[in-house]
Amino acid sequence: MDMIDLRSDTITRPTEAMRKAMANAEVGDDVFGEDPTVNRLEATAAQRLGKPAAMLVSSGTMGNLAAQLAHCGRGEETILGDQSHVFFYEQGGASALGGIHPRTLANEADGTIPIEAIEAAIRPDDVHFPQTRLIILENTHNRCKGTPLAPAYMEAVGQLAKQHGLKLHVDGARIFNAAVALGVDPGKLAVSADSVTFCLSKALAAPVGSVLCGDEDFIARARRVRKSLGGGMRQAGVIAAAGIVALSEMVDRLAEDHANAKALAEGLANISGLRLDPDRIKTNIVYFRVSQPGLDAQALVARLNENGVRVLPTAADQMRAVLNYHVNAKDVDRALAVFNQVVKAV
Repeated sequence: MDMIDLRSDTITRPTEAMRKAMANAEVGDDVFGEDPTVNRLEATAAQRLGKPAAMLVSSGTMGNLAAQLAHCGRGEETILGDQSHVFFYEQGGASALGGIHPRTLANEADGTIPIEAIEAAIRPDDVHFPQTRLIILENTHNRCKGTPLAPAYMEAVGQLAKQHGLKLHVDGARIFNAAVALGVDPGKLAVSADSVTFCLSKALAAPVGSVLCGDEDFIARARRVRKSLGGGMRQAGVIAAAGIVALSEMVDRLAEDHANAKALAEGLANISGLRLDPDRIKTNIVYFRVSQPGLDAQALVARLNENGVRVLPTAADQMRAVLNYHVNAKDVDRALAVFNQVVKAV
């Protein structure tokens, strides 16, 4: 029996077109700026996000860290959500490596941070305070059920940043999911940002890599940071080739993942002992809770795994399922049958 893996869209494997592109990639030394395939990927990514320049990095975490280190000096402050991936899952890298202070604000259920809360958190010019330098948003917002942040909100935060002389960075790991869900060009979600990252290795199914986009001066600073982090790659065209295929062939199909996520959510909501609101599922991420007496998330995950379905426990009573390229509508039906069987068996 084939395993249905819903733990994350990071489990996606490269398509045949990607494998062929990787095998045939023209390469050079990327640190010298001489890898033509990397250069082509970076130019394509910059164009898709409406930015003048871009840089390939090994991961979204590296891209977000490089952005923070390029925007901020030691002892300076970022404003970000308390549920953001940068704050929650990236090892405190900006503090550990850059001496950058995070000022966390509560995320709303839809992943936003109220504009007035952001403005109130901006430090006045006082010798007692760190200087605020950067606002960080996440789109889509992972821990807020994969919700996409609308262009109007992104623009409002961008305008606030400019009014106060701040920079705006967008952790857009799944920004193409946001664009597809909202029916807008991805550049519209990044137009007010000074920098934006996106992942090639999640729903876009490339084997590795993320891209950091911004203006030429910012990317020049970020390249120096990338080098200091050990992220200068050499013949990286074999990676970039898969990324080019991801951008050309895998974006439009994200709507399939969203539809499958909605179907999964609606099915889970109909199972007694599980709890979620399907109307809140907008992209490919489904968070749900277990309310069945005598059953917690870890136990349910273990029983599902024994029956061919993998999901990720995220709290004592909460799990996450992420739809991806390797899970189709029939797999969703099979997964729901397994959920029904396992929950009712308790």
